[in-house]
Amino acid sequence: MLTILFVALLLVMLGVRIWLSNRQIRHVLANRDAVPKEFASKIGLASHQRAADYTVAKARLKMLEMLFDAAVLIGLTLLGGLQYIDSQISDLTSHTLLRQVLLVMSVFALFSLLGMPFALYRQFKLEDHFGFNRMTLKMFISDTIKETFLGALLGVPLIAAVLWLMAEAGSLWWLWAWALWTSFSLLVAFIYPTWIAPIFNKFTPLEDVALAERIQELAGRCGFTLNGLFVMDGSKRSAHGNAYFTGFGRARRIVFFDTLLARLTPNEIIAVLAHELGHFKHRHILKRMITMFIGSLIFFALLGWLATQSWFYTDLGVIPQMGARNDAMALLLFFLVMPVFTFGLTPVKSWLSRRDEFEADRFARDQSSADELVNALVKLMDDNASTLTPDPVHSAFYDSHPPAAIRIRQLTAA
Repeated sequence: MLTILFVALLLVMLGVRIWLSNRQIRHVLANRDAVPKEFASKIGLASHQRAADYTVAKARLKMLEMLFDAAVLIGLTLLGGLQYIDSQISDLTSHTLLRQVLLVMSVFALFSLLGMPFALYRQFKLEDHFGFNRMTLKMFISDTIKETFLGALLGVPLIAAVLWLMAEAGSLWWLWAWALWTSFSLLVAFIYPTWIAPIFNKFTPLEDVALAERIQELAGRCGFTLNGLFVMDGSKRSAHGNAYFTGFGRARRIVFFDTLLARLTPNEIIAVLAHELGHFKHRHILKRMITMFIGSLIFFALLGWLATQSWFYTDLGVIPQMGARNDAMALLLFFLVMPVFTFGLTPVKSWLSRRDEFEADRFARDQSSADELVNALVKLMDDNASTLTPDPVHSAFYDSHPPAAIRIRQLTAA
């Protein structure tokens, strides 16, 4: 029964995603030759067409990637891929915990290797063609090595601890595993700004004293304590611009991409930051974290039950090993197939995110200037080659941010 349900939902998911991608491509191309009137005085036709072509290229690559991923998923589950990998590792070692850790890490490594051609094409063909790539092959390899080492350093102990809990903590192991995962997630978020991010990028204090004072004044007015204002050398990898908040409590900091500072005026930067502070003021980040932790608790509880059901393994192409632990296989099967069963929640998550963005926009309008935020949004859309004419259905299903035209219409109307 699970096999039929899994295949049916996978086909539905693929069908919906391909249909949405085709809608997006057709809609963007149909509007390629005319700049929307809201942007006609600010964005040229050449830039609009470049954004349309970039959006279509990404959508076509994504369709190819999703079909490939679906084939890999079927190969690992129903066609016996996981079973084969597990049997090969069992021939190498009889140590239960080591065998299971190796199984999980082998599957992760396999996904990384299979995804490498897409990553290379995206970075050095697609992004390069549209003028965004500034990364060298040497830097790409260096980043990959660092990510692999960091993933092993953090991930292997976590996986080993979860597997140990599954074997030794009794029927409520899932509750202890959830507590461990939650603690681990908070720890990584805490150490990321000072220990992890500098491995990949250089961070320097913001040198513009006048801008720094205005940012501190805005943050203080919003009740936001800052531990620093930093500029990140994002331009060495990409021409895309961004800014973000990171850290907890008194360790919170604001990070600007150098590409963003080079493009926006001080007033526009203040407006963008006011929007981000709106997320803080309305506790959007805290609410999302709480929702994530509650959702993960439900998933761990569900995994705790499924791991004891033989049909969960056999219906997904795995024969459990008799007289041996199958905890790693349960983890892998669960996290491989769960996206198929939760795909229907995507538009709900997107709607909730867009609702928060509108609320942050209203906060930014009150704390800074609607006109400056509009100017910043237009520049960022233009610089990042974001389409001005997304398909409404595709946008409603996927987009975490409202379309620029709708955001600007609400800001200017207010």
